[in-house]
Amino acid sequence: MADGKLNFKEMCAAFDVTPRTLRYYEYIELLHPERDGRARHYGAREQARMKLIMRGRKFGFALEDIRQWLLMYEKEGTEPQMRVWVEMADRQLKELADQRNQLDEAMAELKQLRDETAAALD
Repeated sequence: MADGKLNFKEMCAAFDVTPRTLRYYEYIELLHPERDGRARHYGAREQARMKLIMRGRKFGFALEDIRQWLLMYEKEGTEPQMRVWVEMADRQLKELADQRNQLDEAMAELKQLRDETAAALD
């Protein structure tokens, strides 16, 4: 669209999400597109919110965490939002480190079992 707004199909394509996902984000009120009858239009604000949602999902945040962070920005402004974001990021970094340790242990155990089995075949 000429005014920088995206329609539903364009929004799905721009963020590589399914229509079902986009509708769900609207249903749980993470996004609030403008409506013209059945048509939806996503302006700069909704596109920015979607970028934050997608970034949060990439980092493994739950949708409820993302919602709280977005709500804080709307109600309390940028500085409180950044403080909460730092706390959330610290928690998520710990969670990801724990997951990486679990994966490293599982991979080492699998490699050892694989090597033992391969040696038994020789």
